[in-house]
Amino acid sequence: MRTVRIGAGAGYSGDRIEPAVELAERGALRYLVFECLGERTVALSQQARRRDPRGGYDPGLSARMQAVLPACRAGGVAIVTNMGAANPLGAAEAVRAVARALGLPGLRIAAVTGDDVLEAVRGTALGLDTGATVADLGERLVSANAYLGAAPLVDALAAGADVVITGRAGDPSLFLGPLVHAFGWAMDDWTRLGRGVLAGHLLECAGQVTGGYFADPPFKSPQGLARLGFPIGEVTEDGDLVVTKVAGSGGAVTAATVKEQLLYEIHDPARYLQPDVVADFSAVRIEEIAADRVRVSGAGGTPKTGLLKVSVGYLDGFSGEGQISYAGPGAVARGRLALDICRERLALTGVAMTESRFELIGVDAVHGPGHAHDRSEHPWEVRVRVAGRTATLADAVRIGDEVETLYTNGPAGGGGAVKSAREVLAIASALVPEATVRTQIHLFET
Repeated sequence: MRTVRIGAGAGYSGDRIEPAVELAERGALRYLVFECLGERTVALSQQARRRDPRGGYDPGLSARMQAVLPACRAGGVAIVTNMGAANPLGAAEAVRAVARALGLPGLRIAAVTGDDVLEAVRGTALGLDTGATVADLGERLVSANAYLGAAPLVDALAAGADVVITGRAGDPSLFLGPLVHAFGWAMDDWTRLGRGVLAGHLLECAGQVTGGYFADPPFKSPQGLARLGFPIGEVTEDGDLVVTKVAGSGGAVTAATVKEQLLYEIHDPARYLQPDVVADFSAVRIEEIAADRVRVSGAGGTPKTGLLKVSVGYLDGFSGEGQISYAGPGAVARGRLALDICRERLALTGVAMTESRFELIGVDAVHGPGHAHDRSEHPWEVRVRVAGRTATLADAVRIGDEVETLYTNGPAGGGGAVKSAREVLAIASALVPEATVRTQIHLFET
């Protein structure tokens, strides 16, 4: 039975580059996937493209391609990525420029477009998960991108692309596309598609499944995390999977690391809704077969819903923040006095906040007031944080300013103050019929 080796070169936009180079050079791969697009990333990219029409793709694209293209070209490894973000065409041009600079002629690059549905939904009554509609957002609407499935990626690879660049797509679809292309799976073979989605789900977050996110000493202590190896999936023609990594790299692939990633961001394991299939993970079997080799089998699937999720980005006011530290005996008491002063000052000066946080990092910032651990009342260092949501940038700026004034007007010993104010880009979700989304493949060559 044929087997395809597919590697995960990144699990988010700012991920490490060295593990991807290791995969390209030593992973004996057929495909290398870079998953770099988060929920808010594409909306931020749309804002960047509005400032510069040539931009809007992942800022780390060129550096990643410079690092891996030579080895991928030499080894016949095809690259698939969503680093196109808001501008797949611009990204393709950037990759072509890198390839030419590296002296790699004949490289075929495909840009997949069609996920940007902003104009199609602008001003419509399309319902959002917030209870509002797209029309309610008015001029605050920034972006609307549908999660594409595997089909256009399959088409791009069938056209001979060595690098496939898309914008918003289902994360597992980035892995499913190459598998469908390699094995010729039918797009209504729900069982194999479900198994391909499982492979993508386990690999998409890169170092999470090889021990990174898993680490929790002293209970779980994988070794060599500074040299963490990113995962490789060995996928058979039937869709069964072995998760592994490059020999000698850091981290670990065990039944436990795979199980944790299997459950990551899953609501109903029997109905994992994806653009290509409703995957069923409820009968999955996980078995360690050797060191850093875990077999995963038993996934299934049922017909897709015919709907695509749309990530809608919109402007939602402003956020202001200030922080300052206190250390030594009485640090908590001085920190609480600082919070009280800021709370009263912001009220006295008329700063209107729709949301606010007054907290001591290290004491109650995560769990909230009333949930501080018994030992946290006497730490020798705390960090005051005051943050608020406002309707205007001016009010947001004043929040950080008030924290900064604690240097001379608040408790003794404050230091390391920082402040910031920014426009808030919020995200909401909607569903659109798959038939309303039209994709297109654009080919470039060096």
